[in-house]
Amino acid sequence: MIALVAAPSSLGLRPPRPGAVPGAWRAPEALRAAGLFERLLTAGARDAGTVPAGPYLDDDASRAPGHVRNEAALVEHARGLAQRLDAVLDAGDAPLILGGDCSILLGAGLALARRGGTGLVHLDGHTDFRHPGNSEACASVAGEDLAAVVGLHWPAIADLDGAGPSFDAARAVHLGHRDDDEHADEARRTLGLVVSAAEALAQPASRLAERIRATAGVGYWLQLDVDLLDPSVMPAVDSPDPGGLDVETLTALLAELAPAAIGASVTVFDPELDPDGRYARLLADVVVEGLGTLGSALPR
Repeated sequence: MIALVAAPSSLGLRPPRPGAVPGAWRAPEALRAAGLFERLLTAGARDAGTVPAGPYLDDDASRAPGHVRNEAALVEHARGLAQRLDAVLDAGDAPLILGGDCSILLGAGLALARRGGTGLVHLDGHTDFRHPGNSEACASVAGEDLAAVVGLHWPAIADLDGAGPSFDAARAVHLGHRDDDEHADEARRTLGLVVSAAEALAQPASRLAERIRATAGVGYWLQLDVDLLDPSVMPAVDSPDPGGLDVETLTALLAELAPAAIGASVTVFDPELDPDGRYARLLADVVVEGLGTLGSALPR
């Protein structure tokens, strides 16, 4: 059974302007209004509640070196999310987290690391591979989450509660970056498999899924950042870049990957950039059609 977990957090994102709060925290309720929860509940899912986040602060002027934005609140949210996921997994259900920004991957990683680890499939329009070893601009975990969960970040987030790294880099897959991503080469040298958006568009979803499963193994965590989609079809994200996947390709790929996933997270949709709700409805369709069989091929 799919268990829906809302994670309304923007803690890992940079502010859109000084003093402002990014709108991704509003995504779970926007998706609820778009009918996503009702459709999945009708199909047999259950609502596993909300894990609220602490207040977002624009702390650029006060943050000490060696720390990420909203670090204390972000770590506490990760712990709370991991505790909720523990309960879902103990019940034999497949968690589907609706974020929020992609720093929520820290919470999923913490829960899974404490269970012995899984593979990771990271679907994102960016590699999110910025870390202290390759950049002096580290601050926003939403652009650093993949590096963090394979152990390449400051210990407060890469070795959360001494459980890191959350995922074995050899079993981690990234798919979806654009060809000009500055950290793609390092990601290729570090991770088990890296596929650009252009490469993904050039081959069938079934073939891509075979390659991904061969690296991640069975029972992987599936992280979907909505900016994987091209901004011509999904502009309601904080960092839209041309050259992304179309809706049909993404939906087909998710449908191939969902059955063998232990759980999934969907992140970085910003309802403040979707005034009439059309993109929330589009995303609801993608999630229902692509992730509706989440975990169905795994023993429970």
